[in-house]
Amino acid sequence: MAVIRSELAAWRRAPANAAPNLDGAIDRREVDMPQAGKQVMSKQPVSLIGVPTDIGAGHRGAAMGPEALRVANLAAKLERCGRTVIDRGNLQGPLNPWQPPEQGYRHLDEVVAWNTAVYTAVHQELQSGRLPIMLGGDHCLAIGSISAVARYCLDEGKRLRVLWLDAHTDFNTADATPSGNIHGMPVACLCGNGPAELAGLTGSSPATTPDVFRYIGIRSVDEGEKRLVREANMQVHDMRHIDEIGMKRVMEEALAGMDENTHLHVSFDVDFLDPSIAPGVGTTVRGGPNYREAQLCMEMIADTGRMASLDIVELNPAYDKRNQTAKLAVDLVESLFGKSTLIR
Repeated sequence: MAVIRSELAAWRRAPANAAPNLDGAIDRREVDMPQAGKQVMSKQPVSLIGVPTDIGAGHRGAAMGPEALRVANLAAKLERCGRTVIDRGNLQGPLNPWQPPEQGYRHLDEVVAWNTAVYTAVHQELQSGRLPIMLGGDHCLAIGSISAVARYCLDEGKRLRVLWLDAHTDFNTADATPSGNIHGMPVACLCGNGPAELAGLTGSSPATTPDVFRYIGIRSVDEGEKRLVREANMQVHDMRHIDEIGMKRVMEEALAGMDENTHLHVSFDVDFLDPSIAPGVGTTVRGGPNYREAQLCMEMIADTGRMASLDIVELNPAYDKRNQTAKLAVDLVESLFGKSTLIR
């Protein structure tokens, strides 16, 4: 306590424009010492890719998500994290015809068109050495983004790991789905359980395999989908698991086994969050991670230094309050890119 008082007294005597020196009041060993297993995050340049469509969703409004994220100053916040940011604008695609499903799928042709555009855009950014952030839009668009990442990993000899932050497993098929909405099917399509036009975007099917996925935050799975998830032996960290062992242990499990040759893709569905803090989604499910749990999740991902591509999806301004969910999403993305209270 005497050390702290002496340092504060010296600060008061300092000129008004001098920066405070509290070195003596802080154990510098705790601030400067690297944590075990922590990696230095590279300053890879970032590309923002807007995908303004709700073509795969059961509610209208996610098409406005990219602009809501821009209004919440996503680019400027990433620049404060030391990144060079280019906003590529919005991709173009067909309008939402809002039709009932045909043979188990709603708007299949339009979903294929949008995902083909996403695949091309994301793959180009990866080949250019940039970190693509897809601004959705609904979660069906992850078929295109993760197919592009999988193709890139195959070409570069990298191992893929996908963190699927979501209230839902999105492993439905045409036979199991109660709605036909393809935003409930992207993981199944990526694993080869979907129409050939989507499952084969990389030029071969499947784009990837169930073992690369780590689900986090799951708390709503359709009845028929539960069996499919079990049969595929998906690694699911549902909310009960988080409640029982805590977010820290869950993230340690989900991130285990990665190395310098791992490409980490984060697919962040905003309904991952509890609706009490994130009302701006069309598929809210009570009982999700709270603010601090979500922040710890993002911070531990950042600590790996491995994230190389990102989706932000299902933000629906039509259900939001004064853009608070978009602001929260941007706040969490800052943590994904290394924002921290202290030097760690």
